[in-house]
Parts: sequence; structure tokens; C-alpha cells
Amino acid sequence: MSLGNPISDPFGALNLPRAVRTQAVKLLQNINAGATVIDTLRAADRAEGFVLGIETVRALRPADIETLYRAYDEATQSRLAELI
Repeated sequence: MSLGNPISDPFGALNLPRAVRTQAVKLLQNINAGATVIDTLRAADRAEGFVLGIETVRALRPADIETLYRAYDEATQSRLAELI
């Protein structure tokens, strides 16, 4: 997943700080790379915790937080559908 390509980067429209974007993409890649249902759910839990932390400290706008949650949920559902 390219950080500069908005088509493959669901976070492209967000104005995320570099460190946050880097971690967000890594977490998304981990969800997409889940070899089993358990691996995928574990990666999804980590991603959700990451977003919860950002939400808790109010580091991003609520709409951006929602976009992060939605991107991780969609990736998780897609990966689980492939595995089941």
C-alpha cells in the first residue's frame, strides 16, 4: 500500500501527521495480511485500540476518527469474508 496513492490508501483524504499515517497504514496491512480469523481479529483489535487512543487524546477531528474506524472495519470484514 503506497502512502502517496489515495486510491490504495483509504487515509489519503485525511490530513494525518506522518507518524500517525505510518502506523495507520501498518495496522491496515496487518489486518489485510491476517492468515487466520484469529490473526485478523487480533490485528483489528490493535487497530481499534490505536484509533481509541487517538480519539481519547482528541488528536484528530471526529470525522477523521470515524474514517479510521470505518476503514479498519471494512478491511476486517473483507478479510474475514476471504478466510471463511
